[in-house]
Amino acid sequence: MTTTPEPILEPDLPIIDPHHHLWDLRAMLPMLQEPHHDFIAALVDAAYYTFDALHADTQSGHNVIGTCFMECGAFYNPAYGEAKKVVGEVEFVDGVAAQGASGLYGNYRPCHAIIGHADLTLGGGARPVLEALMAASGRFRGIRHQGAWDADPAVLGAPFHAPAELYRDATFREGFRHVGELGLTFDAWILEPQIGDVTDLARAFPDQPIVLDHCGTPLNIASYRGTLHANFDRWRRSIHDLAECENVSVKLGGLAMAFCGLPEDGPAKGHGSEHLAALWRPYIETCIEAFGPSRAMFESNYPVDRWGASYPVLWNAFKRITQHHSADEKAALYSGNAARFYGIEDLLP
Repeated sequence: MTTTPEPILEPDLPIIDPHHHLWDLRAMLPMLQEPHHDFIAALVDAAYYTFDALHADTQSGHNVIGTCFMECGAFYNPAYGEAKKVVGEVEFVDGVAAQGASGLYGNYRPCHAIIGHADLTLGGGARPVLEALMAASGRFRGIRHQGAWDADPAVLGAPFHAPAELYRDATFREGFRHVGELGLTFDAWILEPQIGDVTDLARAFPDQPIVLDHCGTPLNIASYRGTLHANFDRWRRSIHDLAECENVSVKLGGLAMAFCGLPEDGPAKGHGSEHLAALWRPYIETCIEAFGPSRAMFESNYPVDRWGASYPVLWNAFKRITQHHSADEKAALYSGNAARFYGIEDLLP
């Protein structure tokens, strides 16, 4: 489906995109061949996404002044051993950041913050991995150890299941303690029924900066298809409960993933920003109401959210939702909160 490109709304508004990936999944394509799973199909469609693709998207009209890379298992280096192979991802992304920092591609700074991965189920053994990640790049800011799980294996697809109640596990929490001791951030990705696991973790570690990814990932896939409306009140209560933890922020985005079915008919079927804003508004407005404009940040989650929206249309939809917010609130939601959370205030105008 082709559509006429939309005019860019508020083109001068500075944006720090705090959540995108870079990867080359071509070697994984045989494992990813699950034709009946929409999320897997979306990954196959975007199997190669590195600097050139990121540059084309971020420089397609909106004023993206910088970005934060989010771990995704890219370019691990087995020569470092099983635990420390994750350092290869940070080294790769640091090179991309250096490429952007050269100024040859404009004034924006891609991957100015890098969020890597360490296996926190190593317990105390996670600390040397975290220290190796810190040594690999001055841009390294924290980790994500995703905890997404559901009893229905069709929700996630085989490659993406974490153990059930991972964030409540004692050994995981032993490793998690080192994240805070080293002054690092933590990104939490779970599915909507699991938001309480993040709340329990945040209460157990009240000084640890945590950000909930993707509005908590509402589900409209597999056995959850058609249940968004029925589960909305449960999601809203969970979000408000989590927001009582002052150490937690929320990322406003991820709703264009196939998991959420907002829209259902991806990938990239040409829906305009008005339509998408109407679908996403109840979730985004609830998150801003719960966390306040000082603990929320808009994200692209690209290229995964290519399922439902092109990069320019995605940010147009966000801007439609916040059109009545003050200039100060927009500055916080689109750049300031991300800069503060990830320690990259040098990007701000």
